[in-house]
Amino acid sequence: MSNEKTINIGLMGLGVVGSGVLRIIREKARVLAMETDRDLRVKKILVRDREKARGVDVEPALLTCDPGDILDDSSIHIVIELIGGVEPAYTYAKRAILAGKHLVTGNKDVMANHGPELLRLANEQNVDVYFEASVGGGIPLIGSFRSDLVANEIHEIYAIINGTTNYILTRMSREGAALADVLAEAQRLGFAEADPTKDVEGIDAAYKLAILTSLAFRTQVDPAAIYHEGIMQLEPADFRYAQDLGYVIKLLALARQDNGRYEAAVHPALVPQSAPLASVDGVYNAVYVVGDLVGNVMFYGRGAGSEPTASAIVADVIDVAHNIICGVTNRIPYSIDASKSLKPMDAVETRFYFRLWAADRPGVLAKIATVCGTHSISIASVIQKEADPVNQTAELVFTTHDAYERAMQAAVQDIAALDVVTRVAGFLRIVDVGESV
Repeated sequence: MSNEKTINIGLMGLGVVGSGVLRIIREKARVLAMETDRDLRVKKILVRDREKARGVDVEPALLTCDPGDILDDSSIHIVIELIGGVEPAYTYAKRAILAGKHLVTGNKDVMANHGPELLRLANEQNVDVYFEASVGGGIPLIGSFRSDLVANEIHEIYAIINGTTNYILTRMSREGAALADVLAEAQRLGFAEADPTKDVEGIDAAYKLAILTSLAFRTQVDPAAIYHEGIMQLEPADFRYAQDLGYVIKLLALARQDNGRYEAAVHPALVPQSAPLASVDGVYNAVYVVGDLVGNVMFYGRGAGSEPTASAIVADVIDVAHNIICGVTNRIPYSIDASKSLKPMDAVETRFYFRLWAADRPGVLAKIATVCGTHSISIASVIQKEADPVNQTAELVFTTHDAYERAMQAAVQDIAALDVVTRVAGFLRIVDVGESV
């Protein structure tokens, strides 16, 4: 058990979240001291520019541009890494562990790409790595997967884990607005970055899903291997027709395992209106989990922002402080099953929705049905929605029964090539998430 009365912290990064962490540690110093029986003190803060104006008052002597002032200081017990991105954050995280320091990070990029390595290295060095804030902001996900759900075999994960895209899709669904207009407003409001590529293309969600899947399925998941598809192709008509069919459209991160294989993907999907995930709107996040013992559970809350994310960081710091006081590390070991393999996306089965414009005359449906039949795809429903008398075309909406991804992709390509089809205007997967928890 440690008898030192002060636990020194090195904070790497003083942006929105870093400023929130510093503010919490200062403002709640008395409460944190009562909780840990130690004084938690931020001894040094790594920044790029010492002269930059901050969102929090900070003594100039605390600031440094030299990572060695934190990583090589033997009196610093815990390093909080909030730089973001893979490098130099990964290098700093590894150096901190090798220097015998505990690591708390909110960096999804580092943990998705290098998490298993850092956890193994921490085990060898008898230090801890905590990363609750890397997925879902203030929602207690990582601890739940590593501890609370550990007795379960997790069969399925369905998640809304990108607040930017969920805000955009919510506005499009409620108001019938065009995606470009909603995205521009989200950027003005600060809900979307100036370059929103990682959000709207599903990359951010794929990194977070890699972390959750690795923990839930106890295997190493390469984020680059996760299929991801963004939202930029969606049109207001898709939201109207989804509602008519009893669905909402969400950017869904999903993972399922069975018989030693698992699938993991991020893409827009039609979700039943009666499902709990369907009511997750705005910038909120949620993760719906199916376990063999616990059944269906859902975690819900604010997935980003200074306060929720800083809350998760400080909670991890408190947990590490307890470990330091008790002289223990790695209370929750990390192990992987290397025998599990990722199922290729083209081998995944699901239901589909597609929308097209075609000639408004007899025989069109027969030609489309013939193409689907050739690819072993069974049509569940077809509805004519709109008609253009000037061009003599009609808009048709189809749904299918379960079909393989490869077959559906080939069928859509062949349908688009038919002389009676003007264009395939929409293509989405239907994911029938459980309707109650």
